[in-house]
Amino acid sequence: MAKKSKRSAKKSSGKSGNKRSARKVAGRSARKAAGRSTRKATRRPARKGSSARKHTPTPGLYGWITHTELASADPLATKAWAAKVLGWTFQPPMPSHDGGAYHLFAFSDTGGGGIREIKPFETPGSNFTVHVSDCQEAFDKAVREGAEAMMPPTRIMEGVTIAMVRAPGGVPVGLAGP
Repeated sequence: MAKKSKRSAKKSSGKSGNKRSARKVAGRSARKAAGRSTRKATRRPARKGSSARKHTPTPGLYGWITHTELASADPLATKAWAAKVLGWTFQPPMPSHDGGAYHLFAFSDTGGGGIREIKPFETPGSNFTVHVSDCQEAFDKAVREGAEAMMPPTRIMEGVTIAMVRAPGGVPVGLAGP
């Protein structure tokens, strides 16, 4: 913590006299500090005796990108880097539908994602997922409106069904909801 304070002070008291830069740094620091305290206050304790994962959908986030999946050639290295450099927090890995480990992370109170190993035909990259009120309904509508089905709705845990379509123009779009 002390290092960050010294850096912020050094930037704001620099010889350039750029007050706008100093305000930007101070604003980012304040927002970051507020975000951290909010995150800590809303964490829920782990349930004792329950190993099954479940998710309760958040109606206020329907239509938002709430999940980002990183496909990595070395998921453990990506996970360690993201934790150290980006400050992401991780849950214990869960099995993915293809038998590998899926490393769930959070980067805010309302967003996160997972890191998984690439498949033999893939190159490393990322995909996003949009939170929907009904995955099957959203998938059917997307296909009806011109998207190509990539992965049909598949339940991955209680409260979460995922699907993927290729929107017109070739963009993959993930869908997740009950």
